[in-house]
Amino acid sequence: MNNMGYNSMTMPQVEEEQRSFVTQVYMWMFLALCVTGFVALQVATSVELLQLIVSTPLFYVLIIGELILVAVLSGLVNKLSPAFAMVMFFAYSILNGATLSVIFLAYTSASIANTFFITAGMFGIISFYGYVTKTDLTKWGSILFMALIGMILASVVNWFLHSSALYWVVTYVGIIIFTGLTAYDMQKIKNMAIAVEEGSEEAKKAAVIGALALYLDFINLFLLLLRIFGGRRK
Repeated sequence: MNNMGYNSMTMPQVEEEQRSFVTQVYMWMFLALCVTGFVALQVATSVELLQLIVSTPLFYVLIIGELILVAVLSGLVNKLSPAFAMVMFFAYSILNGATLSVIFLAYTSASIANTFFITAGMFGIISFYGYVTKTDLTKWGSILFMALIGMILASVVNWFLHSSALYWVVTYVGIIIFTGLTAYDMQKIKNMAIAVEEGSEEAKKAAVIGALALYLDFINLFLLLLRIFGGRRK
């Protein structure tokens, strides 16, 4: 929707269009999470596949593939068709499911399920806040991004240091960062609805990018919470 179209709409019409767009984003995110969960479970229950991922360079190949897909989808989405952008999004969710299967080696299935529901509850509350708040969260975007870069660097450093203290600092700081990013991304997605025309190619691509952002927030929040609530296998 362009600004002229937005200015000609009543507030109830704007709110309805925003709800429709956010619902579409949530639908794609939910489907991607279902795909990821299904693939992770299938790989985890296959001794051969899980062993192949763990004991060969395949795990790192999958990680590199994920990074490439996210980079291409985020950077070139305007040059892609909506259908191809969607295919890439679900291809990413499949690869992510394969790599996430390794958590079943470290944590019990019950604790993984419990952490998933805890994450879903937190995510729902935070994203609802991002949707309804009147506070402009735009200024927090750059701050959270810089904090995320710092968190990644600290994680890389700790890969060599193996510091338990730094591990837990990164964990709790990471939860704060992705909590903030969830609210920020939801508000950003809500605002996308008034920047694109409903049903247009731009709107469909924006829905994919919005779903990817929330998907990444959810997955990262889940993995960080799993460090706290996950029951280690003995």
